[in-house]
Amino acid sequence: MSPAELSRAIQDTGFFTALRESALVYPIVMSSHLSSIAIFGGLILMTDLRLLGLAMKTVPVSDIVRQTRIGKQIGFVIMVTCGLLLAGSKLDSYYDNPYFQTKMCLLALVGVHALVFRRSVYGNTAELDALPAMPRVAKAAACISLVLWVGILSAGRWIAYFERPTPASATASPTASASLR
Repeated sequence: MSPAELSRAIQDTGFFTALRESALVYPIVMSSHLSSIAIFGGLILMTDLRLLGLAMKTVPVSDIVRQTRIGKQIGFVIMVTCGLLLAGSKLDSYYDNPYFQTKMCLLALVGVHALVFRRSVYGNTAELDALPAMPRVAKAAACISLVLWVGILSAGRWIAYFERPTPASATASPTASASLR
């Protein structure tokens, strides 16, 4: 089964067809996806700006990480769940969309980022608070996080603007060619 056939088969299941064709549920899922991105993204931004020393300098990093953790977790679960529902309902038009593919790759890199910096930064916040200055590794983690999330948001927005190229034979009819001369 080709990727196109598999995508069409997933999209055409009763569940995803009902979701896609619902006048109420699809917009609610889309709004929930966007709202959770805003909440999750705001909490990520707070953490990253604190690690960079650009905001909330008087608040210990460990406090910010601890206080935003549950909100990030809930926001992430809602964001991913709604994203999967949205993608599945229109998978036939997303599977070969370069912006969708970019978004998925960047999401995978967020996972790698979390694994790479978990011990040295995110799981080590009490030690970071005790240091006279934020170490480069923490600032690097914050910068990489910001770049990844801005990339994800941008690619997600651009998904809607991708149009598959039409074959040259389908776009140029003999009559249209003659009238252009």
